[in-house]
Formats: sequence, C-alpha cells, structure tokens
Amino acid sequence: MIIRVPARRPAAVSTARQMRSWAFLLPAASTLIAHEASASFNFNFPEPVTPIARETLAIHNEFMLIITILFVVVFAIMIYSMIRHRKRPGYEAATFSAPSNRLQWFWVLLPFAILLFIDFILMGIPAVKAIVVMEDTKTKADMVLKVTGMQWKWQYEYPESGIKFISTLATPRDQINNAEAKGEHYLLEVDNPVVLPVGKKVRVLLTSTDVIHTWWVPQFGVKRDAVPGFLRETWVKIDKPGIYRGQCAELCGKEHGFMPVVVHAVPEEEFIAWQDTQKAKIASAASSADRTWSKDELMAAGKAVYEKQCAMCHQPEGQGLPPTFPALAGSKVVNTPLLSAEGKVVTDTHVDRVMNGKPGTPMQAFRNTLSDTDLAAVITFERNSFGNQRGDMIQPAQIKALRQEGSKP
Repeated sequence: MIIRVPARRPAAVSTARQMRSWAFLLPAASTLIAHEASASFNFNFPEPVTPIARETLAIHNEFMLIITILFVVVFAIMIYSMIRHRKRPGYEAATFSAPSNRLQWFWVLLPFAILLFIDFILMGIPAVKAIVVMEDTKTKADMVLKVTGMQWKWQYEYPESGIKFISTLATPRDQINNAEAKGEHYLLEVDNPVVLPVGKKVRVLLTSTDVIHTWWVPQFGVKRDAVPGFLRETWVKIDKPGIYRGQCAELCGKEHGFMPVVVHAVPEEEFIAWQDTQKAKIASAASSADRTWSKDELMAAGKAVYEKQCAMCHQPEGQGLPPTFPALAGSKVVNTPLLSAEGKVVTDTHVDRVMNGKPGTPMQAFRNTLSDTDLAAVITFERNSFGNQRGDMIQPAQIKALRQEGSKP
C-alpha cells in the first residue's frame, strides 16, 4: 500500500514555524498552571464531615486528575498532529510503504491496554474499596436512627430510647408566597431537627409510607432512597459539631421542594441531655391524654397541628386542591356525626380517616405519627373551622382508648 504525505521542509524553517505556532499558548498555559497550584482541589464541594464524604471527595479528585491528564495528552497529540502535518503550499507528498500488520495491531492495542489499566487498576480498585466502606452499616455501629419519608415531611425515630417525632418545614408561608423577604436558610429550616452525637457511628434505616423519597445531606456524603415497603440503610459518623442541611432529592410530588433535612451534630453529653428532654416531653404528652381538655384548648392545639401536618395538602383555609387533596370546608367526611346515640365515637368516618388514612390516596395514617392529644385536637379543629360548625369535640382519652383497643376506629 502506497501513502503520500507532505514532504518535510528544512529543519530550521520547521522549528521556527513550530515556535511561532505554540508561542501564543504559553501565557495561557502558565496562568492555568499557577491557578491549579494555588487551588484547594475541592472543586467547590461542601466541607466533608464524615468518613464517607471525605472518601467520596478523594475519589472524585483522583478521577478528575486522571481524566484531566488523559484529556490534555490526547488533545495535545491531536493539535500537534494537525499543526505538524497540515497541508501547506509548496509541499509534496512523500512516498513510503506502510508498516507491517503486527506494528499496526500494536498501535491499536496499546491505547486499549492503557485505558484498561486506568479503568480497572487506577480507578476501579479505589472505587470498589470506597463502596465496600460505604455499605458497611453494621460494623461497630453505636446507635440506630430510623428515617421515614412521607408527603411532605420526615419522621425520625431512635429505637433504643423510644424517641419519635415529625420534622416539617419551618419556612413561613409568607416567604414562599413572596409576601416577605426570604430568610437566610430559606426552605432549609425545620421545626424539629435531627440531633446526633459527634464521633459515633450511626446506622441509618430508611423507608417511606407513600412514594420514593431521598434523604440527602451533602456534607455527610449520604444520599439514599427511602422506598415504600423496603428498609434501606446507610451510616454516618460526624466528626465536627455543627448544623448540617440537606433535602429530599427525589421528585416526590408537588411539595417536593419543601422537605428539608436539618441535622444538629453535638457532643455526646449534649446529646444525652437532649434525649432526656425528649423523653420528658413524651411522658408529658402521654399524661396530658388522661385529663379533660376544653374545646378552646383543643382548638388552639389543633390549629398548630393542622398548620404543620395538614395545610400543605388541604391548604391553610381548608379549600384543598381537588381532586387529589379534597377540601375540608363543607366536607361530608368532616361533617358526619362524631358520637352515636349511645355516646360512643362513630368509628367509620372522620376519626377513621385521620387515624388510618385512605389506601390508594395521598391521605396517610396519622395514628403512628401523632400523639393522642394531637389527634383529638386536629379532629376537633377541622370539625369547627373552615365554615364547618359541628360544635362537637373529641377528647384525647377517647383517642387513647381507641388506640388501646387495637381496633380500626
């Protein structure tokens, strides 16, 4: 096979032209090198505060370095070839014979072998080691945190201590509706943050009650789906006290952007004190279910519960977003009788809907997330608000009795 290529000019002319061709690149190259030398090489990632986050950042930086070297080498060869062997006036094609097939195969397989080495040795082994560490949730775990996603809030549970609470968005609706200026942590603030001890390995279990949610805190290097019907897991070990913010990273419905995650990392002594405070609140809530509440007390408490738990779907004024989220104003379910002729709670309408939800709809069951007092308060509030004037109420003790009976109210 005969190949014709441009003949070479004298070495002095060729060298001079090459120098002129590359001279314009020297200032840009020197600037780039100086900038890279002074950079922190974190590529604008948030500060990592867990072993997983640090390992992820290290792997990312290593891969970016390898990819950058490959990019520079390949494009340098391409640019050199285009400049060195370009068609120019006065050049005549040279005549030579093609090399042997063995040499051709060598130059074909050499880049392939280099890429295999980079992929499997320089990149594959570190990646596999990092994944093994990330998935090791059980080894030397000091405590467990259960996270349950629901539209559109998070429930946190500490199984060893019996602490359980709901964490909802705390950003005022006036900010969301552009009625007032946005706050510093707009859409990244909650009423009940997660509290975790520093320096302890926390095994995190995740699930969901409705659709797929994703629990994501960038500085932890953790982003794990919460899938209905499945119990997934990850782990964190926070090295530095502070407040760390994240959010749901899965498109989970119309209020997807209103599911922030806020974690307070505190020293162990402070965490123990926080646990004691939460246990006292739980005991107080349990005892409050045994006393008789006035209607005004239930209405005030119910309004607070409704604004946190129900207003996102049924709207602040109870008008709803039909057909997915029906209106509570004038609702047939809300306006059914609460007590039977014998004075017993009617167990197949409003109370049932709030406590057990409605399968196949976004209406979730609140019996396992709200206290007896909260359930009684929000039911009473809904029956006497938004134009609903039932005039009746239900006591926390009645909700407690229904719960203890174990029967569907």
